[in-house]
Amino acid sequence: MAQLVPSIFNDVIGPVMRGPSSSHSAASVRIGLLLHDLMGGRPDEIHITFDKLGSLATTHESQGTDMGLFAGLLGWQADDPRMAQSPEAIRQSGAAVSIELDELHDVHPNTYRIELRRGDRAHQVIALSTGGGMIELVEIDGRQLRLYGDSHVTIVYGHPDSGSLFNSPNLGGGSNPVHGLQQLDGMVIALSSAPLDLSPLEATAGVEKVRSMRPVLPVQSGPEVSAPYQKASDLDGHLAGDLDSDEEADAAMTLDRFAINYECQRGGISESEVLDVAQQLVDVMRTSVKTGLAGTSYDDRILGNQSGRFAQMRQSGQLLDGGLLNRMIEYVTALMEAKSAMEVIVAAPTAGACATFPGALLATADEMDLPDEQVCRAMLAGGLIGVFITNRSSFAAEVGGCQAETGAGAAMAAASLVTMAGGSAQQALSAASQALQNVLGLICDPVANRVEAPCLGRNVTGAANALSCANMALAGYDHLIPFDEVVDAHRQVSELMARELRCTGLGGLAQTPTAQRIELDLTRHRRP
Repeated sequence: MAQLVPSIFNDVIGPVMRGPSSSHSAASVRIGLLLHDLMGGRPDEIHITFDKLGSLATTHESQGTDMGLFAGLLGWQADDPRMAQSPEAIRQSGAAVSIELDELHDVHPNTYRIELRRGDRAHQVIALSTGGGMIELVEIDGRQLRLYGDSHVTIVYGHPDSGSLFNSPNLGGGSNPVHGLQQLDGMVIALSSAPLDLSPLEATAGVEKVRSMRPVLPVQSGPEVSAPYQKASDLDGHLAGDLDSDEEADAAMTLDRFAINYECQRGGISESEVLDVAQQLVDVMRTSVKTGLAGTSYDDRILGNQSGRFAQMRQSGQLLDGGLLNRMIEYVTALMEAKSAMEVIVAAPTAGACATFPGALLATADEMDLPDEQVCRAMLAGGLIGVFITNRSSFAAEVGGCQAETGAGAAMAAASLVTMAGGSAQQALSAASQALQNVLGLICDPVANRVEAPCLGRNVTGAANALSCANMALAGYDHLIPFDEVVDAHRQVSELMARELRCTGLGGLAQTPTAQRIELDLTRHRRP
């Protein structure tokens, strides 16, 4: 199957979810939902194997992998209020569940090997969580493939001829929505923009069985998915182009215009539809801030409510004068606390970095008293920075440490702040370049394998980084290294980073005596 073309709403801003980690909690929900469809419902037997050398071996319980996967296998969505109860719920449903660790030397640190049975259905699947809630199914029943959850999938076993099998318009109720085919050993896979009528396929001679899976991503892929730009330098020709008036040039050269154009073309939707989805996401972010500030609690977490007191002290003038930065700290803390209490948040670009970008964005918008459309446009400008990052590197801390998460969030936020200030696309790219340069090499070392500490402080410093770089770019500071080259360096540093420093809990602050004591206390607290 073809490589997935990134979408701002698929890959960068979203999913809307509950849980500590998008790579763990939300991605596993999406994998579980696809397998729920593959099995025709909740499986009776579930056996999961994680590589001892991967990240999931040490974090699958504490960062929500089990919780998300079981929720998806039950048919629950990533923002379901029952999410935290899914491990208990799936066992109470009668399913037999087992989890095994083995030394498999999987190439990707977030690899799921899952064996399932339901009645006479039995399947073996290998799936990956690739960062920010994005996934790939890379193997089904021993056949290698690439499925991303961005289309309706129909799998036919036993029939030898994909060409004749899917050429009937009856499959789509009078039309044929199939836009992609792949023929494997004893298996034919069809991608379609709508669900197919399976009865003609099941009645075809030579067909042994038919399976289907619905898409799990908000923006689907069609037959001719394309994107106008893949990297920041693709904007150069547009920025240098001649325009009819200074007013038109000013509008065209802000980064939000490029971002909206990108998502319109990628998703096949209108500008108003793009802004409508952006508004929905901004609304969720605002609600998450309010939830955090109102006070949250959750048994299995390290830090209590701190944002409320910070807000009171900021408003009463009891803090050092930080201006906008203090409001950012307040919002970032509230978002992190909402996330850690299993409240609904937007992973932007991840759940571990759910506060750097949204917190900086909303605090600035409120400080400047900006209308929502301007906020949405600025958010989309940051989303395009995220697209450029995911095209050349990764958001996953398991792949690149915290530089992959809060580093990306800071770069996105810096571009959004420049956009809200009326800066040009060139200035937004300059701010993003500086912000990402500032965090290269930042490790991921979560205390007690919880996405709280030092994650809160790093989200806060990510917002401060964004604010500093936005103002520097607006003032004409020279970022020196073009953004694309910084992203390439970001990827190279990720590749060189030791496994222990990439979200395994095996290095850095996670191995300090105090962190070890905190983890032991939490383990004792959870023990029945």
